Amino acid sequence: MSTTDEEREKRRAARRRKRTIQRWVRRAGIAIVLLAAAAMLGVALTIRHYEADLPSTEELKSYRPPQVTRVLARGGQVVLGELFVERRTIVDVESLPAHVRYAALAAEDAAFYEHKGLDYPGMLRALYKNLRGASTKQGASTITQQVVKNVLLTSERTFDRKMKEVILARRIEQELTKNEILGLYLNHIYFGHGRYGIEEACRYYFGKSIREATLAQAALLAGIVKGPGIYSPRVSLERAKKRREYVLGQMLAKGFATAEEVERARTEEVNLAPAQEEMRELAPEVVEEAKRTLRALVGPDADRGGYTITTTIDPTLQSKARGAVRSSLDAYLKRHNMVAPLAPGKREPPAFEGAPKPSGHRVYAGVVTGHDDTKGLLFVRIGALAGAVDLRGKSRYNPKDLLPSQFAKVGKVLRVSLVDPKEAAASAADPRQGAPEPPHEEPPPEQMPKEKTQPAGLRLELGPQSALVAIDVATRDIVALVGGYEGVRAGLDRTLAKRQPGSTFKAFVYAYGIHTRKLTPATLLETNPAALKGYQPNNYDESEGKTPARLREALAHSVNVAAVWSIQELGPANVMTFAQELGIESKLGADLSLALGAYEVTPREMAAAYAAFAAGGEYKKPRLITRITGPNGVDIQLDAEPEPKRVLTEEEAFLMNSLLRTVVERGTATRAKALDRWIAGKTGTSNQSKDAWFVGYSMDIACAVWTGFDDAAPLGAGETGAVASLPAFVDFMREAHAGKPKRAPTEPAGLEHKQIDPETGLLAYEGQENAVDEVFLKDTSPDAGVDAAPDGEADAETGAAEEGAEAGAEEPLPVIPVPTLKPEGSPGEGEGEHAKEP
Repeated sequence: MSTTDEEREKRRAARRRKRTIQRWVRRAGIAIVLLAAAAMLGVALTIRHYEADLPSTEELKSYRPPQVTRVLARGGQVVLGELFVERRTIVDVESLPAHVRYAALAAEDAAFYEHKGLDYPGMLRALYKNLRGASTKQGASTITQQVVKNVLLTSERTFDRKMKEVILARRIEQELTKNEILGLYLNHIYFGHGRYGIEEACRYYFGKSIREATLAQAALLAGIVKGPGIYSPRVSLERAKKRREYVLGQMLAKGFATAEEVERARTEEVNLAPAQEEMRELAPEVVEEAKRTLRALVGPDADRGGYTITTTIDPTLQSKARGAVRSSLDAYLKRHNMVAPLAPGKREPPAFEGAPKPSGHRVYAGVVTGHDDTKGLLFVRIGALAGAVDLRGKSRYNPKDLLPSQFAKVGKVLRVSLVDPKEAAASAADPRQGAPEPPHEEPPPEQMPKEKTQPAGLRLELGPQSALVAIDVATRDIVALVGGYEGVRAGLDRTLAKRQPGSTFKAFVYAYGIHTRKLTPATLLETNPAALKGYQPNNYDESEGKTPARLREALAHSVNVAAVWSIQELGPANVMTFAQELGIESKLGADLSLALGAYEVTPREMAAAYAAFAAGGEYKKPRLITRITGPNGVDIQLDAEPEPKRVLTEEEAFLMNSLLRTVVERGTATRAKALDRWIAGKTGTSNQSKDAWFVGYSMDIACAVWTGFDDAAPLGAGETGAVASLPAFVDFMREAHAGKPKRAPTEPAGLEHKQIDPETGLLAYEGQENAVDEVFLKDTSPDAGVDAAPDGEADAETGAAEEGAEAGAEEPLPVIPVPTLKPEGSPGEGEGEHAKEP
C-alpha cells in the first residue's frame, strides 16, 4: 500500500474514532441530562413527600413557649415563688448586648448572618464522616436548623428527620429575619438544671439578668449549650472554663471581640450565684393562691406562664410569721413528749383497719412494720395500705436526726396521712420544695405485713398544725400568711380552713350589744346556767356563776354563760347578721351556741373582722394580690379594690378596743403584756380543746392564730388558746413592731367616763374608795346608785337606806334590766360544740 493510501486510511480511522467519541459524548450527555432530570425529579418528589407532613412554620411567628410566672412580695423586689412547666423567661433579642449575641454565634454558628439556613460545606463533611462510619451521628446544624429541631421537630437522629430539618430551615430563612431566628434560639435552648432560655440561665448561674452579663459570663453561658450535663459550671467548673476559653477564642478569630476584651474576659473569675435548689419558697400558700387567682382570670392560658403577680406579702414579716408558728408548735411537741425517740405507749389508739383513700387530708393511725436506716425510711401499714415515711429532714419530729430504727420501734402506732398526689407532684416539679415524700416506696418482702397491701406515700402527722394571718390595719393588706408548719406547695392552707372559733366569737356578741345600746361595759350579765332557756353551757371556771358579772370582766375572763345570756337577750339572728357585716362569710346558725363559737369560720375571716375594731369600726375585705402583668407587659384587670364599710361608729369601736384591751391587761391573754405596747384581743378554745385561738391586734397589725389537729383530735388538757396560740402571736408581733413607735387608740368625742361601783355596775357614790373608772357612750351610763350611802343611813335627798345593809356586805347583786329581744332560734339537738375554756 502506498504512503498516500496509508495516510488516507489513518484519516478515515481518526474520523471514525472521533465520530465514536462524539457519539459516546452525546450519549453520555443525554444520560447525564436524563440522570440530572431524574435526580431533580427525585429531589422534587422527595421534597414533596416530606412536605406532605411537615409542621407549619406559622407557629414560629407567634412563638410562645412555656415561661415562668413569678409571684412577688409587695414592692416587687422579692420573689416569693415561681410557677412553671419549663423555667423560661422570654427576652427580646434586640435588647441584648452585642457580646451576648456574638458569644452564641461564636459557640454554635459563626456564619449565621451569612448563610441561608444551611452550612453546605459542613453538611458535606458530615456526610463524608457518616458514610465512613456508617452512621448518622455526625451533624452540621446551623442555628436555624437547631431552631427547627428544637421547636418544630424532635431530636431523634434519623435520615427522615434530617431531611425535614433541611427543608424547614430553608423555609424559615425565607419567612423570618435573622434576628427573629436568633431570638427563637436563645429563648428556647436548654442550659441545664431545669433552666430554659438564656435569661433564666443567667439568673440561675449568675443571679442577674442577661442584659447585665459581662463578656466572660456570656461566653460561659454560650459554651454550656453544647452539653449542659458536661459544661455546666455547677457540674464541672474546670470544663466550663475550658469551654469558655474556646468561645472567647472563636470570638477573637471571627472579629466578634477585640484582643483586649478577650484578654480581660479570660482573667475574670467565675462567681456563681447561690444554688437556688437549696432555697425553699418563702410563702408557698401565697404562691398557690396566686396560681388559683390567675387561672380564674385567664383560664388554661395560665399554664403557659410569663405572668408577674404582685402580692401584699411583706417578706420580712412572712419569715417571722413562719418562725413564730414553728416555735409554738415545737413547744407543743415538747410539752407532750412527741419528740423522737418514740416508744410504744400504754394508751395508743388501735391501728386503722379499713381501706383508706387519699382524700381530705385525713389522718390515720398506722402501725410501724419495719425500717430502712440506709434510705432513712420508716415503713408503716394503714389497714390495706403499706407505705414509707421519709425521716430525712423531718427535724420537727426528729430534731436529733435519729435513724428510723431508733425513731420508732416496730409495733408503734403513729398518726400519718396519705400524701396528696398533687402535692407530691408540685414538690417534685420544684426542687426548692425539698425532698418530696416517697409516693410508692414499698417495704422489703420480709417487712411486708402478712395481709395483702397496696403501696402508698405517707407523711407523719404526730403533732398539731397552726395557721397565722396578719393584716395591715391601715390598708387591710395581708402582710403575712402561714398555712401550716411545713409550708408545702399544694398543701392545706389552714388560714382558709373552717374551724370553731370558740370564745373569740364573743367579741361580736358584745360589739352588737354596744352597737344597739342594749349593753354597756358596766352591764351586769347573768352567769348562772339556770338563767338560760334550753341551752345551758358551763363556765370554764366552776367558781363563776354565783353572781352576775360586769360585761368588761365577763369578757376578760371569758365567762361562757354571760355570753350566751347576752345573745339570748339580743337575738342570735341579729348577732349572726352583725358578724356577717364584719366579714364572716362562713355559714352561721342563729342559735345560742353561736355566742361560744360553735359555727366554723376561717382565720382570715377572724383577722379581718378584728381589724375593723382597730380601724375605728370600718370593715374592708382584705386583699392579697395587687397586680398581675401578662407576658405582653399589659396588666390584667382585677376586681376593684373594695371600699371600706362602716359597721361600728368610732365611739363604739373605741369601747370594743377598751374591752378587748382588758383581756390582755388582766384577763386570759396577760401573756401579751410582754410586748410592752398597746395590744387587744381575745383567746378562744373550742369544746375538748380541739381548736385553740388567739385573735388580736395593735393599731398597726391585726393577727389571728389558730392551732389544732387537722382531724380535730383534742389538743390535750390545758391546751387553751392562751397556751397553744397566744405564744405565736406574741413572737410574731414582737418582731413585726420592732423599732416602731408605740401607739394606742385615740379617744373620739362622744364618750364619757364615770366612776362606778365594781360590784353593782351602778354609778359610785361620792368618795367611794373601791370605785373604778368606766367609759360609756354618751347617754348610756347607769343613772342609779348615785346617792347610795356607804354607811347604810338614809340619803339626805331620798331617805332611801337599804334596811340592814352594811358597807362591804356580800349581798345579791342586781342585774341591770336589758330590753329583751325575742331569741331567734335555739341550739338544736347535737349542736353546741362550744368553748368551755377561755
